[in-house]
Order: sequence, then structure tokens, then C-alpha cells
Amino acid sequence: MAFSTQTSGKAYSSKKPGKRRTQYEHRVWFYSFLVALPGMAVAIVLICLQSWSTSGKLTFSFTILVAWAIFAAALHDQTVRPLQTLANVVAALREQDYSFRARGAAVEDALGELSLEVNALADLLADQRLRAIEATAVLRRVVQEIDAPLFAFGPDRVIKLVNPAGEKLLQQTAEQLLGRTADKTGLASCLDAQNEGLVALPVNGSSARWVVRRSGFREKGQPHTLVVLSDVSRALREEERSAWQRLIRVLGHELNNSLTPIKSIAGSLGARLAESQMDTDQRSDFERGLAIIEARTASLNRFLQAYRRLAQMPPPVVKAVKLRPMVERVVMLETRMPVTIRSGADVTLMVDSDQVEQMLINLVRNAVEATFEMKANVTNSGIEEQPALPEVGVRWAVEGVNVVLVIDDNGPGLLNPSNAFVPFYTTKPSGSGIGLALSRQIAEAHGGSIELTNRNCSSGCEVRVRLPRMRD
Repeated sequence: MAFSTQTSGKAYSSKKPGKRRTQYEHRVWFYSFLVALPGMAVAIVLICLQSWSTSGKLTFSFTILVAWAIFAAALHDQTVRPLQTLANVVAALREQDYSFRARGAAVEDALGELSLEVNALADLLADQRLRAIEATAVLRRVVQEIDAPLFAFGPDRVIKLVNPAGEKLLQQTAEQLLGRTADKTGLASCLDAQNEGLVALPVNGSSARWVVRRSGFREKGQPHTLVVLSDVSRALREEERSAWQRLIRVLGHELNNSLTPIKSIAGSLGARLAESQMDTDQRSDFERGLAIIEARTASLNRFLQAYRRLAQMPPPVVKAVKLRPMVERVVMLETRMPVTIRSGADVTLMVDSDQVEQMLINLVRNAVEATFEMKANVTNSGIEEQPALPEVGVRWAVEGVNVVLVIDDNGPGLLNPSNAFVPFYTTKPSGSGIGLALSRQIAEAHGGSIELTNRNCSSGCEVRVRLPRMRD
């Protein structure tokens, strides 16, 4: 039975020493000689008994020897070559080259059935390799497309893998991150925190909170750690906002139930007081007291109505809105000082114009009031040095599918920017503490975000509002 292989010209050889194969081939030659020896001996004896000439006897004997050599070579080839072919196929499989196949595979033949099994094994391994490649490609694609930051760390806490979401979180490319330790990238808390624990990553000045999910795997026998981060800041803020809204509704209901009769009774007492016969001074005291009750009742009612806006914000009705005209309208409403509109691209937003305009009014008003606060602080301190002129600016830029709108001022800044969005929190004596909270609620209702940070280059704050733009 003849065997051959289908290859691309690539040769394989066993890594085992060649001595064992040589001994086997020698044995085949030796057994071939032993098999032919009795026949050759009998033939030579018969030739010698013939009355032929010496040259004839030598010629015939040589012919017999040549025939024996050809037979031995054929036997050797039929015995050794199929094994060498199968050895090459197995070696190719070991090298993960599945293009080798043994020909002449047949049923009801010892070597043929062995070749069939080897070929079947090669087909199985080739199929498994193809599936593994496809699975790896799918996994790599999923890792690239997943929105959650994903990191893989080696046993020495070195980053081995990072997806685009992780690059965006750290604002560094994969080439910059791979090979760096968790401590140097600010991710040490992700490895030290409990699984499913909550961490605040000190990266890029962000105050976002993340749920850490860790799992272990092995690569080349080395233990690795896979870390997946889930941003729960917005979800937590939604829970906080929902709690505030419930509290506001309950307090508003209960206080209104008390304020309404108080105001009514105060009015009735005022009317009856005018008809009373008491002296002028006493009446004046009563009238002044009732006026205070009515004024404070009305003020408290307005206060409650302002906070109810947090609990009654309707969902946005989005439509295409030009950004520049909207910003110009907001700036014109501010009469206390000029607000600078810096150059920006002409873009169209997909937003609720009423809600976004109200948000911008709040943010610009806060910025203007912050600059006046800075000026007042300098004046009250008695410093003779001329203070910087109040300055508020608005600019925007396109970033992917969003527009980032920035409002900055040169005021005193904030001691604790993380509290700025907490409802009821305010640093202004006459502030209500809902302006920034309402602004963030509007931004997030549009699928955007809002961040407030102190400026690094100079005094003042910077508010960054991210809103979706209309795609081309």
C-alpha cells in the first residue's frame, strides 16, 4: 500500500533521536535478508549442480541477488514509508499545521485504518482551531465594543489588556497603559476593593463612583485578574433625586396644609383688627405681627413652589435647535455684566429648547454672581490692589456625537465642588440650592452630563455641559 502526504512544501521531522528509527530500518533489512536467505541458498546450490559454464553460473547468481535486493527494497519501502508519512502528519499536528493528510487510507487495512484515524484527528483539530480563532475574534470584538471599562492584570499587577472604554476613562492609549502597574494608573483600589464593591477612582478629577467586578483566569499557567467597572454614579444620583422628590412632595403637602389656614386666619384677624376698639399703639403692634406672618407665609410658599420644580420636571420633548442663537438669547438676558461668547462651530442640538435654555440661564447667572462675589470679597478685605475685572465666557466644541459647552468665570471658585449639585446646598445667603441640581437633572434627562470644577490656570470655576447634537 502506497502512502503520501498533501503539504505546502513544509517538512516535519520527529524531535526524538534518529537512532531508534535507524535500528528499526536495519531490522527490516535484516528480516528481508533472512526471509530470502533459504531460497537464495537453494537456488545457488541448484545452479552449482548444473553443467553450465562458470560465467553463466555467476551471471545467474548475480541476477538472483539483484532480484533479492529489489524485493528487499520494496518490502522496506512498504513497511517504513507509511510509518514515516504518519510520523510527519503527527509532527505537523504537533506544530498546529493541519494541512497534512495521509493518502491511501482504507477500511479493512491495518495501516489504512490508522491513516483514517489520523486524518479524522487532523480534521477535528483543524475544526477546533477554527472555532477557537472565531471565538477569540468574537471575544476581542465584544471587548472592544463593550461600554464598561475592562482591564486585565497579570500576577504582578501589570496591565495586560485594556479596552477602548478603559482608554477613555484614563484618557490614555492602550500603548501607554499596557505594561504599567495598577498603582501608577490609579487603579490600585480596583484590585484592593471587595468584589462587587463601590470605589471612587481618582482619575481626571472625576467624582464618579464605580462598581468593581473581579474574576480570575489563567494564561500560560499564570494567574490573571479581570476587572470590569460599571459606572453607577447616575443610578445613585437618580436614587438620591427620587428620595429628594419624595421628601419634597411630603413636606410640600404637609406645609401647604398648614400655610393655607395660617395665611387665611392672618387675613381674617387683620380684617377684624381694623374694626376693633383697641388703642393705636396696640393695634399697630398687632398689624405689624400679622403682616409678618402673612409675608413669611407667602415667602415660604414661594420657597416650596421652587423646590417642587425638582419633583415635577417633565420629560424633555427634543427637537432640532440651533445652539448659537439659544446662547445669544441667554446672554442678552444677563444685564448686570457683559458675557463673552467665544467662537464655536455652528451646530444643531437635539434637545428640549425650553429646558436647556433654563439650564443655561441658571449656569450663566451663577457664574455672574460668583464674579461679583469675588469683587465684593476683594473690596471688603481692604486691599488697595485693583481687582481683576469680572469675566464670564461661554464656548463650545464638537466631540463625536456630542457638543461640550463650557461656561467659565474668574470668581473665587468652590471649596467643595462635589457638594454643588446636592439639593438645598448653597453658599449664597439668598440661594435656594436647586439651580445646579435642576441643571444636572435637565442635562441627564437629555442623555448628557454636567461637571463643575475649579479652573487650574486661574481662579474661578468651569462648568462643562455635554449634550447630544443632531447627526448629519
